[in-house]
Amino acid sequence: MADPTPDDVQRYIAHGLPCDVLQVEGDGRHFQALIVSAEFDGLSRVARHQRVYRALGDRMREQIHALSMKTLTPAEYAAQASPARTASATHHH
Repeated sequence: MADPTPDDVQRYIAHGLPCDVLQVEGDGRHFQALIVSAEFDGLSRVARHQRVYRALGDRMREQIHALSMKTLTPAEYAAQASPARTASATHHH
């Protein structure tokens, strides 16, 4: 079975979890995801990750070897997007 692409992982997560923002990067074996979902309200970081793992189901064990996640509620994401954060963002040329 071919390694999944970041688009595949993004589609898998979106299929099982309603997301406001979903960004996935990776190389087929190791992925990094930014996941913003109202379903994370009131959940601990561990519970949020477990919710994403449930969305991925068996694919997490069979296809995705490493997934690092940043899981935020819409309010947490909005707070991060404040002007102070964008001023310190790094720019790549």
